[in-house]
Amino acid sequence: MGGILVNKQKCAVIGCGFVGASIAFSLVQEEMFSELVLIDINQTKAEGEAMDLSHGLPFVHPMKIYAGTYADLADCFLIIITAGAGQRPGETRLELVRKNVEIFRDMIPQITAVTQDARLLIVSNPVDVMTYAAWKLSGYPPEHVIGSGTVLDTARLKYLLGAHLGVDSRSVHAFIIGEHGDSELAVWSSANISGVDLDSFCDICGACDGETLHRLYEDVRTSAYKVIEKKGATYYAIALAVTRIARAIVREEHSVLPVSAYVNGHYGVSDVYFGVPSIVGAEGVEKVLDIPLDGSEQQQLEHSVQTLKDVIAGLDL
Repeated sequence: MGGILVNKQKCAVIGCGFVGASIAFSLVQEEMFSELVLIDINQTKAEGEAMDLSHGLPFVHPMKIYAGTYADLADCFLIIITAGAGQRPGETRLELVRKNVEIFRDMIPQITAVTQDARLLIVSNPVDVMTYAAWKLSGYPPEHVIGSGTVLDTARLKYLLGAHLGVDSRSVHAFIIGEHGDSELAVWSSANISGVDLDSFCDICGACDGETLHRLYEDVRTSAYKVIEKKGATYYAIALAVTRIARAIVREEHSVLPVSAYVNGHYGVSDVYFGVPSIVGAEGVEKVLDIPLDGSEQQQLEHSVQTLKDVIAGLDL
């Protein structure tokens, strides 16, 4: 590693399945990198994806796209990890954990052998546990190891709530936090529509009540299962979510995103990764934010965190 300079224009995607390939495609269109390395246990698959993407370069901007090896990560600034077993119909994200932790035990040391200076962005499920595992196995500073967290879940909430209220989803300000999975929670107490408190907005338009909001939350929580049941996997929306996180890091945006961040003292919990609003920039997670929670939401969050901790406790990390 001695003296190798990190190239902020260089990104790697490890894992070229549906999710990894969709992320690579989204990143090419975003035009924020000059070099993109694709790594997969199936080298031929990575080569095919690199060729396919490269053939579209006349329509975007000049960049180098190629199938590489872990040695190519030495000067890489952002390493996006999607590698792992996919979630099968009827399978929870947490049920994936043992298979994917074993994959990480092999993969992460190969990354740290060539670089200690990259930012790791974990997408593999269950993402909060896998991000914790990546941090433990890498020895990286916790702020440099980030998970995609509840960025996608939050987008689903904004989309569904916006559609229900008849407003642009970009005007909806609300978060899903906690586990990216079955124990996640919607923070309704601070939700607003461009500054108008959600309860007040609902009173004005008469469009929702507690039962409606709970149904919307349930739709968010089960969205992935429904997509997987219908088409086998989810990959377009997560690709856009990961691209959004990557943009915040590479362009030093200091954006507030509910990524999976290392929490140690916030919300009364410690030594755990979960989806929580954080300021994201060049250093990765620059600050975890303590957004207001009501009593019920705090209890739900503590339950979600305990769910994750119980899984982590059995992994010998």
